[in-house]
Amino acid sequence: MLVTGAGKRLGRAIALGLAKAGWRVAVHYRHSATEAQATASECAALTGGAAAFAADLSEESQVRALFASAQQHMGQLDAVVNSAALFEHDSAVSFGFASMEQHLRSNTGAAIVLAQMLYAHVKQRDSSGVVVNMLDQKLWNYNPDFLSYTLSKAALYAANTMLAQALAPQLRVVGVAPGLTLTSHLLSDDKFAQLHQLSPLGRSSSVEDVVATVLFALTNHSVTGTSLLVDGGQHLMKFERDFSLM
Repeated sequence: MLVTGAGKRLGRAIALGLAKAGWRVAVHYRHSATEAQATASECAALTGGAAAFAADLSEESQVRALFASAQQHMGQLDAVVNSAALFEHDSAVSFGFASMEQHLRSNTGAAIVLAQMLYAHVKQRDSSGVVVNMLDQKLWNYNPDFLSYTLSKAALYAANTMLAQALAPQLRVVGVAPGLTLTSHLLSDDKFAQLHQLSPLGRSSSVEDVVATVLFALTNHSVTGTSLLVDGGQHLMKFERDFSLM
């Protein structure tokens, strides 16, 4: 199992949750070496096997080397969870090709290449595998903020369908779309708590909710080519701005 962006935040929680469920986890990171090593150590304590691997997901050669290194170290890979994401602000006013390209390379292209490589790997073994792509509830509830990020996630959402069609039956491909789950430097604790309650259920997704949904996607053999929204229904409410700018 390879989890990208697993050094910190939601990716770390996913890696640890999968390790608790018995998965041996290859922990990807870009800059967060110390955090990734800590995640890998905690995963290894749970399963007896884990390691950290660095890669810049905007560079195709590094994405391919990441999969090859993780596969060689782990012996085999049965799943990839694409949790890493570039999330930098732009808008229709500030948009430029450079921002769009960087987001598409990191958030979309890398996930497709990893699916491609997992497919070849499991097919060679006459086995099967799963790709879980982390999406965003805002794809069902558009606002104009973070334009390039949103475009990259929309492209990944479309790729879910096409990859599920093209790579079956060896590979299942499932999207998981959380709502507001973790706070950031852009939100105070009070503001995060207030925004987290803005949903039909009175709460958005928790880390535990998201991890449970990823586990469901990994283990339910009838689910492919679809996306699971885990957001307390936030996608049903209209938000004029991104949470971080409200």
